[in-house]
Amino acid sequence: MSRLKEFREFREKMNQRILDAQNLNINRFFTLDGKAYEDGALPTLTKEFAGLSASMVLRCDDCIAYHTIRCKELGATDQQIIETFNVGLIVGGSIVIPHLRRAMALLDELIAEKNDQ
Repeated sequence: MSRLKEFREFREKMNQRILDAQNLNINRFFTLDGKAYEDGALPTLTKEFAGLSASMVLRCDDCIAYHTIRCKELGATDQQIIETFNVGLIVGGSIVIPHLRRAMALLDELIAEKNDQ
């Protein structure tokens, strides 16, 4: 199974499991997180770029994957995503490089997936 498919399936399954537990505070946090990326003074894609860059700095591979996928879903070009990776690398420093490698591999999977459609 591809990393991309595995990520999507696990994320969907576990998010549903978490929400089904019906913990009010967790559910509120999930709602707040989702609403933070809706169009407002900044468009959703700009917010996803910010989330992607912050995720690179924080070195969260799941978050990097999620925001990379969302950026592609929202129509970001490969070059826009790569420039966002660069911002995260510059802010986070060389410790971000392993995460950059995995992010580029995921971007390659997204490109291949689009080409297969």
